[in-house]
Amino acid sequence: MLRGTLWLLLLMPLRPPGTQGHRGAKSQGQAAEEPAPWPGVQRLQEQLRTVGALSRRYWTLFSCSVWPDHCEDQEAPAPPLGWSLPLWGRRSLDRLAEWFCRFQDCCARGGDCRISNNLTGLESDLHVRLHGQHLASKLVLQAVRGYLETPQVDKALALSFHGWSGTGKNFVARMLAENLYRDGLRSDCVRMLISTFHFPHPKYVDAYKEGLRRQMQETRRRCQQSMFIFDEAEKLHPELLELLGPHLEARVPEAQGAEPPRAVFLFLSNLGGSVINEVVLGLLKAGWSREEITLQHLETPLQAEIMKSADSSFGSSRLVKENLIDLFVPFLPLEYRHVRLCVRDAFLSQDLPYTEEALDEIAKMMTYVPEEERLFSSQGCKSISQRINLFLP
Repeated sequence: MLRGTLWLLLLMPLRPPGTQGHRGAKSQGQAAEEPAPWPGVQRLQEQLRTVGALSRRYWTLFSCSVWPDHCEDQEAPAPPLGWSLPLWGRRSLDRLAEWFCRFQDCCARGGDCRISNNLTGLESDLHVRLHGQHLASKLVLQAVRGYLETPQVDKALALSFHGWSGTGKNFVARMLAENLYRDGLRSDCVRMLISTFHFPHPKYVDAYKEGLRRQMQETRRRCQQSMFIFDEAEKLHPELLELLGPHLEARVPEAQGAEPPRAVFLFLSNLGGSVINEVVLGLLKAGWSREEITLQHLETPLQAEIMKSADSSFGSSRLVKENLIDLFVPFLPLEYRHVRLCVRDAFLSQDLPYTEEALDEIAKMMTYVPEEERLFSSQGCKSISQRINLFLP
């Protein structure tokens, strides 16, 4: 009943007393002027029109997420009055589209329904859920977006994540899987391999090579877009690193006009973490703000540290020497304020109540280095989920 009344307000030309249609209307001989509605009614009409425009915008964005091939030339209607689609609204749409696609055929470009390529969701996750990594967030989004939006690619995208434990390398890898594939890490098109778990014994390297070669060939054959994540990449056997080389090289399409399958390779490593921390600490002491730190500050010392490392064959592999890695992404050490945000997220993820005092107490339980400045968490945000159990009733 209320909804019908509101729509009537939009449709009916409401006028205040004394205008045409009421007592005191002007005679037919007089020029009839169209009076303005009452100010209160006018504001209500404007607000209702705004809500309607936002509803159409939400529907357009939702339908383009679910059926991208049907809206290539469409533009989402811009809402009036300067309103914009809020971040929570975009995230809600992403979750709704993800849920809807579990029951319907929602296929990314190319027709593979396992692939979602939700770049809006990825941008939102990197902005909201990843703390203290302005640089990694920007670099990863730019690299992945550029790769996926390029009409024709001639090689796989290879990103190498470097930094201390707990700074977010695995977290970002999981975000990529969740936003690029409908089933995230469980997708048939995603393979996560941990060096010390999947390849623990050097004496079995021949068997590992055969198994890895078969797995990669089968995944790339089945999927138009695949993802391979190598955790603890600095501990990969040299022969396994050599095996990966051909998969990262540029190649010519086998058939004229045929697009080769796309692939994203992620290498996660603690290698170079110490030099990243040294550079960041030096810049902060020199008066730089954390957000002013750019890739130019870190790229050269990071690559030099990777290549000269005596404890790993990763830096001496052809992946690095022949520039098959597209981008080395530094993850900065986390400060107290970032750890505190991680604690808050841990409570929220488990739907647990928290107090500001609890956030402070748990964040203070972490170890901070160097000894004098006590600026960076030595474990990043690792083990926080277990620590909140100490504060449950």
